[in-house]
Amino acid sequence: MFITFEGIDGCGKSTQARRLVEFLLREKGNGKALWTREPGGWTGSGNLRELILSQEFEHPWTEVFLFLADRCEHAKKIIEPALQEGVIVICERFDDSSRAYQVWGRGIELEKIERALALAEYPRPDRTILLDVSVETAMGRVLARANLDRYEKEGKSFLERVIEGYRFLAAREKSRIRPVNGEGKPDEVFARILDSLEGCF
Repeated sequence: MFITFEGIDGCGKSTQARRLVEFLLREKGNGKALWTREPGGWTGSGNLRELILSQEFEHPWTEVFLFLADRCEHAKKIIEPALQEGVIVICERFDDSSRAYQVWGRGIELEKIERALALAEYPRPDRTILLDVSVETAMGRVLARANLDRYEKEGKSFLERVIEGYRFLAAREKSRIRPVNGEGKPDEVFARILDSLEGCF
């Protein structure tokens, strides 16, 4: 099974994705669950991740193609082999991030992004957890961090557009994308995540 975590910066993806992997390893046994992330979830991708998260680009499609290049290698080297071995893959961010951030955040047409994503032919997530938090909550968490990447520096209006995009996608794909209230204590949020995944394992 391929499960992705999505949401705006500061929604709690990293905390909850790692908790889910730890839970599955206890429940299913060592080696039965794998945590990964985008960008930069494959060996040798560090420079590409740093470029994406730190460099400003003039052309709007440069960012799109860099994310796609990273995702293609990530899928081929990490995600597909794990799925073929029966491992449950938990990934922080995947192609819904491209939709929400590039379309609602950057203003590229959704149809064009969908065509670009379809060309790559990587695995589609079986279930996506959308951690839905207020922009105020997200900003509070982000601004508490020591070093911000360029997405985390975009500000409130950018995050408002991106969460609008995520909510649109969730309404469009109700069977796959499950919005989960990300407000509150981590234990409370994790309990909601497990509820949303009932019957999956």
